[in-house]
Amino acid sequence: MSDASETIAERLQEAFDTLTRAEKQLADSLLQNYPVSGLSSITQVAQNAEVSTPTVVRMVQKLGYSGFPAFQATLRDELEAQISDPISRRNIWADKVPEAHILNRFTDAVIGNIRQTLTQIDLEMFERCCAMLADADRSVYVVGGRITRSLAEHFFLHMQVLRADVTHIQSVSNAWPHYLLDVSAGDVVVIFDVRRYENSTLKLAEMARERGAVIVLFTDQWRSPVHDLADCSFCGRIVVPSAWDSSVTLLLMLETVIADVQERTWDKTRDRMEALEDMFDRTRFFRKFT
Repeated sequence: MSDASETIAERLQEAFDTLTRAEKQLADSLLQNYPVSGLSSITQVAQNAEVSTPTVVRMVQKLGYSGFPAFQATLRDELEAQISDPISRRNIWADKVPEAHILNRFTDAVIGNIRQTLTQIDLEMFERCCAMLADADRSVYVVGGRITRSLAEHFFLHMQVLRADVTHIQSVSNAWPHYLLDVSAGDVVVIFDVRRYENSTLKLAEMARERGAVIVLFTDQWRSPVHDLADCSFCGRIVVPSAWDSSVTLLLMLETVIADVQERTWDKTRDRMEALEDMFDRTRFFRKFT
């Protein structure tokens, strides 16, 4: 029985693996412009997803609704309640911008990327990955590429505060072999690699795997070649109306991982944070407002 407080999007994500191929196609269609995509007639909803109307009926019943009218009533309630949500607040200022303006088009694409990515995250894999990253008996190494090095540095900086024995492998192809000297079986190597996939990153992953390391990969929806070597892969959608790919979804996932690891290691992390704050106070790196 579904929790009445769950949104339809959450129900779709939870039930996704149990849906038929046509129902998954319908779920993807509904999530692309959620919740507005579900407010058309049942015929239009089916046509938008290129499925039959009986498929729509079967899927909404799988989600716990008596029929399509009850499903739509819940969507309308969600839409009304969303006025306090960040995405809805964004719509308030977005209304002041022409629909075709880049601010609207880019933001809509990012929101769609996040929603689509969340439907495909393997929660068991997520938990297993965070447990390994929190394991003090494992060293952690972090590496990024030409574009993703900023994400790798962001991840490294936070992990370094949370726990000991975290190393940032510099993104210089002739320097990273030095770091592999210290990689042991069971250590975790976190790799960021999106299109255009880098040959040196793949070689690093191959050699780290040969040494018995566990590979955690942050990549795009097409999956880096490193995916075949990875024990855990976080695949985020990155396409936006720009010549550049978006890092927003990958940043969301890596910050969520950081938050989870923090909770798992909090007994020791708190002491590390207090010690770090004491050092900051003594060095006066940051201004204090009193």
